Amino acid sequence: MTQSVVVQVGQCGNQIGCRFWDLALREHAHVNKKGLYDEALGSFFRNVDSRNRDGGACGVGGRIQHLKARAVLVDMEEGVVNEILQGPLRDVFDSAQLLTDVSGSGNNWAVGHLTYGSAYRDQIVDKLRKAAEHCDCLQCFFLIHSMGGGTGSGLGTRVLGLLEEEFPEVCRIVTSIYPSAEDDVITSPYNSVLAMRELTEHADCVLPVENQSMVDIVNKIKLMSHGAKLGSMIRRDSTVISGQGGLSGPEKPFDAMNNIMANLLLNITSSARFEGSLNMDLNEIAMNLVPFPRLHYLVPSLTPLYTLADVSVPTRRLDQMFSDAFSKDHQLIRADPKHSLYLACALMVRGNVQVSDLRRNIERLRPSLPFVSWNQEGWKTGLCSVPPVGHTHSLLALANNTCVKPTFMELRERFTKLYRKKAHLHHYLHVEGMEQSFFSEAITSLSSLIEEYHQLDSTKARLIPDAPRLSIAR
Repeated sequence: MTQSVVVQVGQCGNQIGCRFWDLALREHAHVNKKGLYDEALGSFFRNVDSRNRDGGACGVGGRIQHLKARAVLVDMEEGVVNEILQGPLRDVFDSAQLLTDVSGSGNNWAVGHLTYGSAYRDQIVDKLRKAAEHCDCLQCFFLIHSMGGGTGSGLGTRVLGLLEEEFPEVCRIVTSIYPSAEDDVITSPYNSVLAMRELTEHADCVLPVENQSMVDIVNKIKLMSHGAKLGSMIRRDSTVISGQGGLSGPEKPFDAMNNIMANLLLNITSSARFEGSLNMDLNEIAMNLVPFPRLHYLVPSLTPLYTLADVSVPTRRLDQMFSDAFSKDHQLIRADPKHSLYLACALMVRGNVQVSDLRRNIERLRPSLPFVSWNQEGWKTGLCSVPPVGHTHSLLALANNTCVKPTFMELRERFTKLYRKKAHLHHYLHVEGMEQSFFSEAITSLSSLIEEYHQLDSTKARLIPDAPRLSIAR
């Protein structure tokens, strides 16, 4: 039995984390009818007996007493964490898992990374160690943060470095939310590029999610729910409707987007949380999908797409679901993988799906997906028997593909526009320990990453097409 710990940093990271824990509890409640603490629950929750003064954990097989999330919540403002503590999930966390300040990082990577990172280093390490000590076999850290703000980008990547220092053998999978070009944080290009260097050097895998993609997906789902497409429907009787099963109060502006990102985490962790005929170990994601250590940015796509209010189209046919997973509409980042090069791809399927269905669809899709010549068999597959609540099956595809290059080039361009004028630079250089060399090293790191993707892309032209078939003379 293995366990994982979720580390949520900053406002965005904690809001997404909150949605993940809420939906994970509902998934387990839907399956676990007897109220027994089983291995599935143990992967992300501890079972604590509050009658014991030391809050001792109860073993697998006993009754569920009090579930505590295997999580560490960090934010340099109190608002979001306080909201969680006053909400329906308050009993899932205790004070030993929380770290907050009051003033925030002022949208400044240097304040988050250097000022708070130094001031709170020991406390963060202590909380991470305590979370790890509660695990019998710690398999993975999931870090959730945003790239645009100060705490998420700065302190988030400092925590990532601490994870590597303290637990070098434990896999680090990072979900990073990238700002859109119209982001209201003027310094977000600086924060994002400074954070990118840390992600490239210290993460095992990064799942980049773009704000603009999320906005587009939510708008698409709203259109479907208002009858813009024939055959769409809203499941009013679903157990994941807002206001039931854990959520209270009206929907907040980012709830729908955060819910989709929480579904990404639910799917990637499903093999660790539930049984399946072809379970995928979390360590296998990095092992199989990352042939080059720096090129570990995996494009996620999800199907079906649904939000907090569980607006959903009728279940897609199985084969259609596989096609959807490779269409732009279902990606959480705006990119075009079919016209770029695949280094590897993972398919994580949930529900009543057979291995033969997986194989058939891979064979069907393979001709249209350009794989690098030395890894034509670069598929990793996982089958989890428990589908998401309210659906018969779902699919998460993780593609290691050179199509992330334009996203990184656009980010570099936005950084360069600011940096050329030295705009807002003084806010960073006033922070103790921050030097201008951090900027030049970060942009050099990003440029070399782009160049590595570019060199791989250039080999695409040399891919040998299928031999032409003989035409039979009539």
